[in-house]
Amino acid sequence: MTTYEIAGQPVTMPVQVRDASAGTVLFDVDATAAASLIPADFEVIEVRPGVAQLAVVLVDYRDNDLGAYHEVGLTFFVRPRSGGEDGTFITRLPVDQEFTCEAGRTIWGFPKTVERIDVDDSLWTLYLDGELAFSLQVPRGGTDETPPTPMTTYSLIDGVPHRTTFTQGGSGSQVVFGGEGVSVVLGSHPVSAELAALGLPGAPVVLSTWIERMRATFEDAQPLKE
Repeated sequence: MTTYEIAGQPVTMPVQVRDASAGTVLFDVDATAAASLIPADFEVIEVRPGVAQLAVVLVDYRDNDLGAYHEVGLTFFVRPRSGGEDGTFITRLPVDQEFTCEAGRTIWGFPKTVERIDVDDSLWTLYLDGELAFSLQVPRGGTDETPPTPMTTYSLIDGVPHRTTFTQGGSGSQVVFGGEGVSVVLGSHPVSAELAALGLPGAPVVLSTWIERMRATFEDAQPLKE
């Protein structure tokens, strides 16, 4: 059982999320533009020739070993070039609290930064470096149960590819196919230009999801075998 010291406080693995709400919107995007954002250690997965997928993830953490905070993730589906299972790679992971930022960078190599995130129910607006990056509206609601599902995400720690496994599930969930209830507005930050190159705001929406009462467990990051 690994313990890290973050800002003078111990964080013992695995990290537990006991209560959160999370929304995700999955877009079909330009694969070449997506590949330009991913480190060379990984290959972007194409669902069709020239088409990759971007998941924009919005999480309101209410009871979490790393505190209460908001988080926005820009995530692509990848596979390691050295071999291994398909997973995700997070290119941007802004949060609105310092402690989780330091923990995320130290423990998992996640690209967390502290930014302004405005939340109005299921309308999230992200500012990077004080400049509007984008706003995203996602349908909220649902009555389904989502069983704990194992997932894999990849990152770089000191330039070395790492793999993190986690489980996520909960209640009050739904899946909405297509773009009903989803709206995107881009700002003028450089990340807005990255999203525009991917095809947003007009990129096709594959689906959106919502989990009202999410629970998750994050394991320690492990280096990939050569």
